[in-house]
Amino acid sequence: MNQSDFLKVVLPFKDKVFRLAKRLLVSTEEAEDATQELFFKLWRNKEKLSDYKNVEAFAMTMTKNYCYDRLKSKQASNLTLVHSNYKEKDASLDKKVEYRDSVNQVHQLIEKLPDQQKMVIQLRDIEQYDFDEICEMLDMKPTAVRVTLSRARKTIRQELLKQHNYGVS
Repeated sequence: MNQSDFLKVVLPFKDKVFRLAKRLLVSTEEAEDATQELFFKLWRNKEKLSDYKNVEAFAMTMTKNYCYDRLKSKQASNLTLVHSNYKEKDASLDKKVEYRDSVNQVHQLIEKLPDQQKMVIQLRDIEQYDFDEICEMLDMKPTAVRVTLSRARKTIRQELLKQHNYGVS
């Protein structure tokens, strides 16, 4: 596999790899390092890529494993929280602030979820993978993915209701 063929295979999912790494590692710099490391590993093993029926799923699994390894390592204490830059629509300043706060709030709630729920909600709701792909990436049964996603969404919904005092007592 030459460089051109390699790039045609891996570039389409580069941003998804980065977003998953950022979700797990929080720091933009750490996510960039993880993405670079993943593509370096893929390049080293480029001749074996044709053996995989879904290179993107394989790459996402590698990313997840690499990020978990980073978090478990001693270097995890050096990871810093860096806020994301969110694309905002042209609106009044109040709307922009409200939008940013809402997005930050949901991201914070996602970060508090158990690892498996965090991964499933990231892959399904943010990266838009279908259930079969998520099952393959996380080595889970379809029912387990659906239940995990449902629980994650329910937890986020309940926390938002609590925070905004929308619940009726």
